[in-house]
Amino acid sequence: MAEHFAVAGGARLVGAVDVVGAKNSVLKLMAAALLAQGTTTITNCPEILDVPLMADVLRSLGCTVVVDGDTVTIDVPAEPGANADYKSVSKLRASVCVLGPLVARCRRAVVPLPGGDAIGSRPLDMHQAGLRKLGATTEIEHGRVVATAETLRGAQIWLDFPSVGATENILMAAVLAEGTTVIDNAAREPEIVDLCVMLSQMGAKIDGVGSSTLTVHGVTGLQPTSHRVIGDRIVGATWAFAAAMTRGQVTVRGVDPHHIDLVLDKLRSAGAETSIGADEFTVTMNGRPEAVDFVTLPYPGFATDLQPMAIAVSAVADGTSMITENVFEARFRFVDEMVRLGADARTDGHHAVVRGVERLSSAPVWASDIRAGAGLVLAALCAEGVTEVWDVEHIDRGYPRFVENLRALGADISRVSAEPER
Repeated sequence: MAEHFAVAGGARLVGAVDVVGAKNSVLKLMAAALLAQGTTTITNCPEILDVPLMADVLRSLGCTVVVDGDTVTIDVPAEPGANADYKSVSKLRASVCVLGPLVARCRRAVVPLPGGDAIGSRPLDMHQAGLRKLGATTEIEHGRVVATAETLRGAQIWLDFPSVGATENILMAAVLAEGTTVIDNAAREPEIVDLCVMLSQMGAKIDGVGSSTLTVHGVTGLQPTSHRVIGDRIVGATWAFAAAMTRGQVTVRGVDPHHIDLVLDKLRSAGAETSIGADEFTVTMNGRPEAVDFVTLPYPGFATDLQPMAIAVSAVADGTSMITENVFEARFRFVDEMVRLGADARTDGHHAVVRGVERLSSAPVWASDIRAGAGLVLAALCAEGVTEVWDVEHIDRGYPRFVENLRALGADISRVSAEPER
C-alpha cells in the first residue's frame, strides 16, 4: 500500500497559516554543529522527514542527536567520526554539507555521493575545487568523496556559479582554516545568511554576510550555541501562489516577506493584492490571475524551487507565460504531469510556454520531487473533480503538516492509503 493525496478542486483558500523553519537552512545548521565539541541546540525546526534523516547522518559520525518536536539537540564528541554512513547519506542530498565541517574538524572526510530529488545533475566539482584551494586533497573513490588535509590555509576562491552547497561547504571549512579566506561569487540566499549568523554565534569571524563576497578570518576553535532557524521562504511563497491560484486570501506568518520580494511582485503583476508586516504577509486575489513570465536565477532572483508553482499558476492564468529554467535542467519533468491535468504547456530546452486555461481537470499524477509535488497539489485545487497525487513522501520531505494546513484554509484534501494504478 502507498499513500497519495486526494484533492477535490474548486475551494477558495481563506485564512492564515504559520510557517516554521526553513528546510534549506536547518540541515546545514545541523551539519555546522560538527564544528564545535559540546551541545548545540537548534529551534524552530520543521517537522519534516529530512530532519531525522540528517540526524541519522550525524549519529553515524558519533554524535548524539535528539529530535523533539521543533527542537534538535546535537551533542558532538571531541573526535567525531570521519566516515558518513552510506545508507543515511544516499537518501538525502543535503547530507553532503558535512564534508566541509569534517575536513575542518577531523582533517579527513569520507562522504558517499548523496541522493535526493530528481531535478537534474548537481555535481560536487566546485565543492572539491574550493576545498583544494584551502589545502585539502579530494577524489572520488568507490562512490564516495574522500577529502584529507594536514592543514587548511586561507585562500582566494572564485566560484564559477553562486552554488549554495559549494558556498556552505567552503565556508564551514574556512572558519577553522589558518589565515583569511575570500569567497567571491558566493551564494547570497537567506539560508546562507542564517548559517553565517549561527557560525558567528559559535565564534567564527565572517565579513560581507549577505553579499557576493564573503571574507572569513580563520579561528582556532568554535563553541556550541543555540540558534533559531529562519522561516521557510519557499513554503511561504507556496502558500502565496496557492492564494493567487484559488482566488483566495491567505495570511502567511513566520516568514520575512523581503525574502520573497520578487515573488510578491510577480503576483501583484498577475493581479493580486499584497500587504506585508514585520514577519508576515497577506495575498488576496479576487479574479483570474493574469499571465506573467518567470525566469529562475540564484537569489535574489526567482528561486528554482518555485518554478513548479510558477508553471501551476500560469496553467490557470489569462494569457500565455514563458518560464525559463536556468538552474536545474530536469525541473521540467513536472510539466508532463501538469499536462495530465489539462495544462496547455510545451517545453523546449530550458524554456516552457504555458497557455492558461480557465479550469484544469482531475487525473492521477506523480510527484518527482518536493516542489513538483507541491505544484501538482496547487494545480489540483484548480481542477474539476478529484485528483490523486502520488509519491507524496517527496512533499513530506519539505512541507510540514501540508494536508492539515490546506484543510485549515478550506481545501478538500485527504491522505489516502491505496495501491497505485500506474
